[in-house]
Order: sequence, then structure tokens, then C-alpha cells
Amino acid sequence: MSSTPSTNSGPDFGTEAFGTDASRSTLPTAAEAGRSNFRTSVINLDRPGDPTVFSDQVRADAAELISRYPEGQSRSALLPLLHLVQSEQGYVTPDGIAFCADILNITKAQVAAVATFYTMYKRSPTGEYLVSVCTNTLCGMLGGDEIFAALKDQLKVGNNQTSSDGKVTLEHAECLAACDYAPVVTVNYEFFDNQTVGSARNIVSQLQSGERPMPTRGAPLCTFKEIERQIAGFHTDETLALDANGSGIPTEAGVKLAIERGDTAPSYAVDSSAKSGDSSKKQSGGSSGQAGGGTAQATSNDDAPLQTSVSDNANPAKPAGEEAK
Repeated sequence: MSSTPSTNSGPDFGTEAFGTDASRSTLPTAAEAGRSNFRTSVINLDRPGDPTVFSDQVRADAAELISRYPEGQSRSALLPLLHLVQSEQGYVTPDGIAFCADILNITKAQVAAVATFYTMYKRSPTGEYLVSVCTNTLCGMLGGDEIFAALKDQLKVGNNQTSSDGKVTLEHAECLAACDYAPVVTVNYEFFDNQTVGSARNIVSQLQSGERPMPTRGAPLCTFKEIERQIAGFHTDETLALDANGSGIPTEAGVKLAIERGDTAPSYAVDSSAKSGDSSKKQSGGSSGQAGGGTAQATSNDDAPLQTSVSDNANPAKPAGEEAK
């Protein structure tokens, strides 16, 4: 049965339609197809990675990350470790994969499986600034698609490609979780809200000229490698920008309206297990947590915390290793 190209007339992200080749074996690699860092491409593992390229300081940082997890759970540190190696090399290289596998005593295939799942792990060199344009429903309808097309034209790149000066890597994002400021653009994950084609072009022009425009909210801009180190878990009070405003009028509108109207949301108990106490107090939901009574009760079934293996005596957790039996 022959396959046919997709007829979807949505935004052009600079990628080819699937199903246009006679055989999967004829599909070119991401590099051959000019689809650098495309989310469905595989990491180039043509050469074995060399974990020794990383400095003693990086190894010390990696050890610190691992120490933040319970003994025997070092594999949980893989996500921040991938950000750490990305902060060193600008993307996840075969060396970075080998380093993570070596230090966690897991296989490179296991590391690559994680690195290729999350789009924040880049698969080819990333520019000094990663510019992400939200093209999801609301942002797309309000101008995100036009912004993305304009920036592709300005930078002479496609999706997940880097400008010739190495300054800017452009990508479209499915959602940047800022619908109340649509359309939005982020630079190294810092927000620029309520964008237009003109304002987004201006941001990119400033980045290419060596300037660092101030985000609408949040911390001042830093380089991609610097933000990756912060995401890995290494930061100072200065980089955290503790005094920076993380929200704005649209986000706070609902809270302000609730205060004006005197609306409140019912709370629920932290511990749903009743110990002892007066049943009338349980019904009132207000005083059962007071001295001499039982633990505070949920105000309604909808607000009640879900039972867990810890609190549900009828269904206790099985010993470790027997969960699947």
C-alpha cells in the first residue's frame, strides 16, 4: 500500500511530511536532511563518546547532583546531569551521553532514550540564545504563526536551526504555559509577553547585535549554557533574581477579583485519616484539627486528598520489588 504525503495546511515548521519515502531504510539522517536538532531525529552516535573530555570540576558537580538523591537512586539524577553536560558543550553530544552513562553505571542506550524524549535536550549545537515561539492554539491564533514565519525569514533558518553568526537558534514551541500573555516568545526560557511581529524582530535584532533585552518578567537574560547550568541545579541568589516579578496583571486578575468579592476556596486536610474526636467536629470541618480533637477533615469529598498506599490500610504497598507480582 503506497503512502501519501500529509495534506495538513498548518504552519510550515521547515520539516518534511512523513510517509514520502518508499522505505524507512531510505530515510536520511537529520544532518543529511538539513533538519538539525529536529525532535524526531536520533542523536548522532556514529562515534563512541569520550567521557574523559569533561573536567574534574564537571565530575565534582556531577557527584554533587547525584548526592541530592537517595542512596541507590542515582539514576534519578540523569535529567540534571544531561543539563549539566549541555551547559558545557551547548548540546547533548556523544561525549555527554557517554559521561552520563559512565558516572551512573547505566548504558548509553538508556541515556540516549531519555535525551531523545525531551525537547529541552538539544541534539546539535545551540546558539548563544534559544528563541522559542509558541505556536499552540491561542498563541498561534493571535499571531504566533506569523511571528515564527517572520523570524525564520529574518534569521534565514528553519525550525531548530541556528543563524549563521551562531547567535540565535530558533524553534517553535507547542506551549509555553503563558496563555494569558499570548502570543509569547521566550529567550533561553525567559518570557517576552504580548509579542507582535515587529517586537519579536526587534528582540532578535538586539540579540544579534550583542544586546540583552530585558524580559517582560523574570530574571535578566543569560546565555544558553548559563541557563542550562542553572536548570541543572547550580545557581546563586543573583542568577535566581529573587526580586524579579514572575507574574503580571493578567495572571493576578482572578485573585484580585476574588479578594474584591470576598470569594474563598475551601481547604482540605493534609491528613485524611481520622484519629479520635467528636463527630460533630468532623462534620463542621473547622475545629477537628484543634487541640483535643482528631485531625482536620476535608470540607467535601471533592476536596479530600486521594488515598495512597501509606494512608489506605485496606491496600497497603507491597514490598519493594514485588509491585508487579
